[in-house]
Amino acid sequence: MILLPLLLLACIPIAAALLVMAVAGPAAGEQLRTVACGTGIPATGEWRPPFTQPYTVSRRGFGREFHPIHLRWEQHSGQDLVSQPGPGPVVAIGPGRVAFAGVSRNGYGNYVDVEHAGGVTSRYAHLARIDVRQGRPVTAGERLGVEGSTGTSTGNHLHLEILVAGVATDPVPWMLVHGAPLNGQAVTVGTTVTSAAAAGGIGAGDGAATGGAGDSVDTVMEGGIGFELPAPGNPRQASLRNPPLPIPAKVKALYQAAAARYAIPWTLLAGIGMEETGHGRTTATSSAGAQGLMQFLPATFAAVGVDGDRNGLVDIRNDADSITSAANYLVRSGVTDGPDGVAKALYAYNHASWYVNDVLHYAHAYGGGIVLGDPTGCDAPANNDGGGDPALPPLTSDRVRQLLQWAGSQTGDAYVMGANGPDAWDCSSLVQTAFARIGISMPRTAGAQRAWLAKGNGFRVQPGTERPGDLIFWDSYLGPSRIGHVMLVWDPATRTTIEARSRSLGVGHFSYAAGPSHHIFEIWRVGNMADQPTVTR
Repeated sequence: MILLPLLLLACIPIAAALLVMAVAGPAAGEQLRTVACGTGIPATGEWRPPFTQPYTVSRRGFGREFHPIHLRWEQHSGQDLVSQPGPGPVVAIGPGRVAFAGVSRNGYGNYVDVEHAGGVTSRYAHLARIDVRQGRPVTAGERLGVEGSTGTSTGNHLHLEILVAGVATDPVPWMLVHGAPLNGQAVTVGTTVTSAAAAGGIGAGDGAATGGAGDSVDTVMEGGIGFELPAPGNPRQASLRNPPLPIPAKVKALYQAAAARYAIPWTLLAGIGMEETGHGRTTATSSAGAQGLMQFLPATFAAVGVDGDRNGLVDIRNDADSITSAANYLVRSGVTDGPDGVAKALYAYNHASWYVNDVLHYAHAYGGGIVLGDPTGCDAPANNDGGGDPALPPLTSDRVRQLLQWAGSQTGDAYVMGANGPDAWDCSSLVQTAFARIGISMPRTAGAQRAWLAKGNGFRVQPGTERPGDLIFWDSYLGPSRIGHVMLVWDPATRTTIEARSRSLGVGHFSYAAGPSHHIFEIWRVGNMADQPTVTR
């Protein structure tokens, strides 16, 4: 074993126990590729990456870099990106006006400048072709040209710059805090998702519980932590014959209460209730033996049944228990795992494609809604199998030092649901940005971050063996079956964290000593990962 150097964080007091960490020596410096989690998603805010297709993020980023042509160290004012599998179209990262479109004599080759609101300019250099004219307005995702290798370049790539009031800033953290991380994922041209049908009125951030109306769905979407219920497809069956019936007030209240408890749209439960029993109008035992308002088989109910009205009994024929158990079953089946997860969860409820489409048809008829999950499809049920890859080398001491130094410097910032900084965060955006500072991109939500680790980017550790920089996950505002909060271990000896805790407490150091009392309490260690393969341009 090798003892790593002391973690000396300037101006941030740290308990003595934090100062020494041990990791396996031979693998400590090894840096591995991240395992992809999720697929292409629609852009959901004002900002988006400059490609629609997948791309790699070059190691040649912002700051002092060795120039491959000049053969000397120089200031590199942007981030190099390479589309896959070959040169592709370059699109505007946000709405604005083309301030320049032409040829540069200082190494950029063909390049385009787009002026945005707030004194921000985005620059796209080394283009093979320019497809816009100076002075014209452009929208987010609008084509500007084609990736190339004009100017001082050694191969096809895009040099992306972000200038704020004329001063170049690092595009990676800037894009991250504006809800458009440069993580290599394909992103289609899309628009902001808005809806008044939020999940049960839940408005708390990733780590706070509340029963109030809270933030608007627009605020939720700014963080990329929600997606609309998918539209129904074909085939359909019952919904072609039976229009959606009025929902009795008592039953609707039960749908809404169960949806709030598990943070899913109540309309999804209403869709199932309509499909199964017309909201309780026909609750006779089916030919297959299914019972109650939501028509559970006794064996299934025995596994997922919940005391919905908290009377101490779990009764398959009790409407509150039946509806709440359906919410529990959907969450455990991965309903928050992106739009595909919604379809898979409904299919698990009843193995028929027409059933999935019927329920979604009824759900939209009752108002649709936003699922509080990660639209990349990286979410997974909280109780999914797998402990990650224990053979991964842990983060090096230098990376842990940078990680905690940045996170600790945010102490005193506000907690705002969906916020991406620089002065306000929710729990998962703080963690996501902290790891971005050391070159690791992870998903946006706490549940998706845990799934990302389980898919091979980290490994689970037992309580009592945690180290500074490890991640702790537990359930909170998303209900007992889902991870809803994430925090960074600060000092294992005192069991303290650095985290965005809640609206009232903001960002600071807190205790995780009571964590094991949660339904979910997991500690994970991030591997010494690198986002993308090295690309020299």
